[in-house]
Order: sequence, then C-alpha cells, then structure tokens
Amino acid sequence: MPVLKAGAWTLRGLLPEDANAIHRQVNDWNVIRMLSRLPFPYPHELAEEWIASTVKQAEDGSGYHFAITDQDGALAGCVGLTLVPGTRRASLGYWLGRRHWGRGIASLAADRICRWALANLPLDALEAKAAQDNAASCAVLRRVGFRQTGTGTLPFMARGGEIPVFTFEAGRADFDSVREAAEQGGSAAGAAAVMQPVPQPASAAVSGRRLMLVVAAALIDSDGRVLLARRPEGKSLAGLWEFPGGKIEPGESPEAALIRELHEELGIDVTRACLAPFTFVSHAYEKSDLLMPLYLCRRWHGTPEGREGQALAWVAAGDLERYPMPPADLPLIPFLRDLL
Repeated sequence: MPVLKAGAWTLRGLLPEDANAIHRQVNDWNVIRMLSRLPFPYPHELAEEWIASTVKQAEDGSGYHFAITDQDGALAGCVGLTLVPGTRRASLGYWLGRRHWGRGIASLAADRICRWALANLPLDALEAKAAQDNAASCAVLRRVGFRQTGTGTLPFMARGGEIPVFTFEAGRADFDSVREAAEQGGSAAGAAAVMQPVPQPASAAVSGRRLMLVVAAALIDSDGRVLLARRPEGKSLAGLWEFPGGKIEPGESPEAALIRELHEELGIDVTRACLAPFTFVSHAYEKSDLLMPLYLCRRWHGTPEGREGQALAWVAAGDLERYPMPPADLPLIPFLRDLL
C-alpha cells in the first residue's frame, strides 16, 4: 500500500490499532445511516475484522482501502476502492467522522485515490453509489468528476431496508476535464498555456479548436520489442500506455523535439540520423485536434529509465493490443505489428 498525500491529509494503509478510532467514529447514527453495509450499533470486533480484510484485499489486488489521517496521525475517516471482478472498473467508498464534515476532506481524499488508481491500477473507469438523501456525498462525487448515470436501491443495514440511491461513474476524461478547468481558473498564464499550446492558424481560431502537434518514437530493441511508457499520475490520460515523445515547441522541428523529449523522459541520447520517419496519426479530441508523426529508432545511447516516474515496458508487437492506450496511439499498432 502506498502512502498518498491529499492536501494537508495523508492516506495510508489501515492498521490494527485503527480499530478504536474507526469504531468510535462510525458508531454514530449520523455517519452510519449513510453507509450501506454496516449495522447499528457497530460492534468493535467488526472494525477489527474489516481492517484485517483490507490487508488481504491489498495483497490479492482486489481492493485498496486507506485511513485518512491528519498531520498528527489521527484518523478522520476512510476511503477505498474495491475492484469489480471481471471488469476494468472499481467502486469508490468513503466516510468521515462527523466532526470532520464540511472541511473539504472527502473531496481531497476521493480525488486523490481516484487519480492514483487510474494511473497505477488496471482500470478504465470508476463507479460509486450514494443515498439520495446524502446530498453532501453526491456533491463530493460531482465535484471530483463523477457523472450521475442513474438510480437504484441498496439495502442499508442500519436503516433496516432498501434505500433509494444515485449511481455515478467517471473515467479519465472526466478527471482530466476537472483538472483542466482548475488549471484554467488558477492563473491567466496557466490558462493561456492550456488553450494555446502552439501558434494557431486563422481557421483554428475561428472554429475555437486548438491544434496539438506532438511527436513520438517506436524504440525497438534487438529482440524486436517496442518500448511503451505509462502516463504517470498528474498527467492527462494517466495510467494509459503510449509511445514515448511529447509536444513540439514553437520553432522546433519534429526530430529536434523528439531528441529532446527522449532525453528528458528516458535519459537516452538519440541522433537525428537514427530517427526514421514511419507514419503519422491524426485524432480529433473533444476540444482539440492532434497530429502526431511516429519515428522508428533502433539505436540510442544509454538505458531507458522513467525519469518522470512513469513505468516502462518492452512489449512484443503481437502483445501491444493488451496495453490500454490513448485513442491517438491505437491506430499505430497494426503498422508496427506488420513491420515487426
């Protein structure tokens, strides 16, 4: 279990000694009435059993549950994800002790664990449910990027019956939209960088769409494998695998941009003579159009390493489809498979 920072709060794995704090704060009618699977009163031994079960879930990769603690280590609540068997989805759940309500803690914790999960776990989407009379929880989910998708009912043990709920879901694009909106609202310079990554022709200005010019490389080793890099947390489309590369800065040629990006991202040195133009892709995103040439590279100096915290994988051409990729990278797979 990693230790994650969420503002001034820390998310860490649950420990046996957390049972007293959990029992004390959950055993409050105002808290437990909003939790579907817990009885009231809540026995202390159930807290101990649940903590032990979270350790097993983390070990087998079926769930990840965190204590939300303050700077002094005091537990304020819990947040967790349970993977849905047979899918690439996980279900989000959280609660806070009553004295911690109204301070934005749930939003910080939920946002942090969701972004961590999409960047590091084999997931494409997250889901959540909240009682229809739990307006605060519904607001938290919408604030961090979840969309309401329907309604239903769930048995709430403490209330003794079926209770109406709202259902929610969110994918990478939803969280990226929230992040982009925050960046645009945070500073004029940040907004300008997001909205105008490269000088725009008049036609683009009229349409309101922006043109993203990026360049990528298929690094091929002596065994015919291709290097993929996983987009780290904090970047758009975090958790997806892509061909290394990046944006072409104003005044740069594609080759110069690729040489720079490969050095910055992977710590390798490539010469222009080792880059062979191969193909290109064009993809229309919701608010922008992306144009990306792909170069082949079989010779470089140094050993590739993820200098930005990204995971790397050498993948046989026939296995590329097993790695979830951004939409713009997917059309490149058949070309590389036919080549290799």
